[in-house]
Amino acid sequence: MADYATFTIKKGIISPMIELDNRYNAEVDVAFLESIAKLFSQKDIELIITNDEEILEINKEHRNIEKATDVLSFPYEDAPMMPLGTIVISYDFVKKVAQKLGHSNSDELALLFIHGLLHILGYDHEIDNGQMRQKEEELIKKFNLPKSLIVRTEES
Repeated sequence: MADYATFTIKKGIISPMIELDNRYNAEVDVAFLESIAKLFSQKDIELIITNDEEILEINKEHRNIEKATDVLSFPYEDAPMMPLGTIVISYDFVKKVAQKLGHSNSDELALLFIHGLLHILGYDHEIDNGQMRQKEEELIKKFNLPKSLIVRTEES
């Protein structure tokens, strides 16, 4: 069953709501993730927190790739009253990487959320000229987070 974060209204602006489907029972700072999302859109976002086994199945079904991954993004068609999209994050991955790199699970979850959000918005680090990396870096600095997913991937 999904947990629903409440709308935040400030100066007549409705902030995006994250519909959290927390299948892992992970600790998630929804308000923090919403503060990131509102920089880009007022649309709602579905966030699914799951495990490696389930994300492997989702990856296999939607991308024909039979392996677990860290984050998947599914943008929705741009239509009135429609959410922006769905972000699926493996909390198994979050815990492993956070422990390996020595930062919090919350920071790793935020990094993956940013990565997924940028993909939903149309950024693609595999084909762009560094625009996604630049946008990730801006957000990392703004929210005082550790190295981004793209930077870590490029360094390894």
